[in-house]
Amino acid sequence: MDVLQFALRKLLAGVPLLVGVTLLSFTLMVYFGPDKTYELLGKNSTAAQIAEVRHELGYDRPFFVRYAEYLRELATLDFGHSDSTGAKVSTLLARSIPVSLALELPGFVLGNLLGLALALTAAFHRGRWPDKLIMGVAVVGMSVSFLIVIFAFQIWFCTSHGLNWFPVRGWSAAGPLDYLAHIAVPTLATVFVALGYNTRFYRAVIVEEMGRDHVRTARAFGTPPLRLLWRNILKNCAIPIVTRVMFTIPSIVIGGALLIETAFGIPGVGRVTYEAIISGDQPVLKAVVGLTASLFVLTLLVTDILYRAVDPRVSLQ
Repeated sequence: MDVLQFALRKLLAGVPLLVGVTLLSFTLMVYFGPDKTYELLGKNSTAAQIAEVRHELGYDRPFFVRYAEYLRELATLDFGHSDSTGAKVSTLLARSIPVSLALELPGFVLGNLLGLALALTAAFHRGRWPDKLIMGVAVVGMSVSFLIVIFAFQIWFCTSHGLNWFPVRGWSAAGPLDYLAHIAVPTLATVFVALGYNTRFYRAVIVEEMGRDHVRTARAFGTPPLRLLWRNILKNCAIPIVTRVMFTIPSIVIGGALLIETAFGIPGVGRVTYEAIISGDQPVLKAVVGLTASLFVLTLLVTDILYRAVDPRVSLQ
């Protein structure tokens, strides 16, 4: 019951944040976003034609009326139809979001697990050659642009200029082998870049915890290494690790998916967003921005609940 009450309070507390983010993004789209009027009419159009099209598009309605309509769409998940294709926006997202999840999830999980394993190895060999080697590779991974890594891996693994092992573009999940073939290179690119950031962050957290008095005391009393690692180090590092993992989710879902899906021609939400940006498709853009803001608020809620799950000392009050 306490968890439900806490979740309800956090949801209510997240409403102002959600309203603020959606209001800001909606303002930018209205005043600085693309105007479809002249794209539909052309340059040699009369004032009456312009007024008629703007009325059909809803541009002539008051700002807050349009914003209230946007909030209603967000609450009902009914975002109307795409300006570019005429397809229902909710149908586009329902078809593309599962593809993005299937594409991004393996790299996200592997990037965090491998980053944590490398961070533990580096921390336990602090100052010695394994630590220096791991941190050197991590710095290289952080220094290279994600876009460059995507193109380099694509050429290396997917073309005749390299190994030519995997498809260059497209998407298929007809069977396990097809699925693995299409996610292999995007997953490798995601892990390569994520490992640098994750390893450095997790190592810093673990090294700080290893220097605390309770860890030195447990080591002095002869606590076995695995028990020391689990009970005295990792459990006390759980909160920053959870924070890192949870707050990476929104950026991975949108940012990483947009670059990877555009480069590999994968029909996920990232590619849908890219095409909406290029074509000025406001219904799709509004839907993506609103859902991303909602995902961020939900992430805050789940993160606070996970704090309590990993550390009983954390209060839900």
